[in-house]
Amino acid sequence: MASQGLSALTWSASSINRCELSATMTLAMPIADGRIGVIAGNGRFPIIFADNARKMGLQVYAVAHGGETEPELEQHVDRIHWVKIGQLNKLINAFKADGVRNVVMLGGIKKTHVYSHARPDFRVLALATKLALWKDDDILRALAAELEKDGITICESTFGLEGILVEEGTLTSRQPTKKEWVDIRYGWDVAKETGRLDIGQCVVIKDRVVVAVEAVEGTDEAIKRGGELAKDGAVVVKRSKPQQDLRFDLPAVGPRTIEVMQSVKASVLAVEAGRSVMLDREVLLRTAEEAGIAVVGLAREEEPSPAT
Repeated sequence: MASQGLSALTWSASSINRCELSATMTLAMPIADGRIGVIAGNGRFPIIFADNARKMGLQVYAVAHGGETEPELEQHVDRIHWVKIGQLNKLINAFKADGVRNVVMLGGIKKTHVYSHARPDFRVLALATKLALWKDDDILRALAAELEKDGITICESTFGLEGILVEEGTLTSRQPTKKEWVDIRYGWDVAKETGRLDIGQCVVIKDRVVVAVEAVEGTDEAIKRGGELAKDGAVVVKRSKPQQDLRFDLPAVGPRTIEVMQSVKASVLAVEAGRSVMLDREVLLRTAEEAGIAVVGLAREEEPSPAT
């Protein structure tokens, strides 16, 4: 999901605006018009969100990206429009045609696809000329402001995710060893800095050495690279940026994360609690148990430390 950043010229949003939604929203507190839009990238995140939102009584309208978004999403929403990467005006017009005023941005776009598959329209090109910096957050906020001009507000992506946000504590029967906790603590600090610099959300650590930092390749490839260098026993740490805007790019892990870790004999997955998404939780934890991988949720405001 860190891929949402530079690829953000696909997307959009504005000044921090919580919309009419909240992470604690229930059926008794619907948004004013009962409609929510989804700007959908890759992975299962958009599908899971759509299912949750419809259970809450909302109509879900999606704008999906060809070559990125799972075609299955079409079966989980009330209406779907397909666009190419960079077709911002088409994206905005789709939501306006469906009467959608509040949207969430879910899933990523592979940054390598931004360079090879993008079809930027005049609106994106005009926006690009105004950007002084090309950091992920700057791009996303600029795009958000562009949607706001058309009366469309991007909401915090924690909305509707009750039950799939990572919980605090050790989530597997296997606890990290004292040695692994040292690497978790070290990786937690390193990931905070890489996030602050808008590089990536994930780092791979072995014996207090940084063996991989996530960049444009994404989490899975960073884990593969780091695990191969570490040989075995690598610790994977993933957390949100210190300046994280909850509308964009929440850290996410899923069964695939554990499968990749298992393939390189990594031993621990440490993820930020409350601000990270765990997709297909039961499958992820079952796979981790079978692989002997410890999974830990860490509170943002606390320093990670071994359980006493």
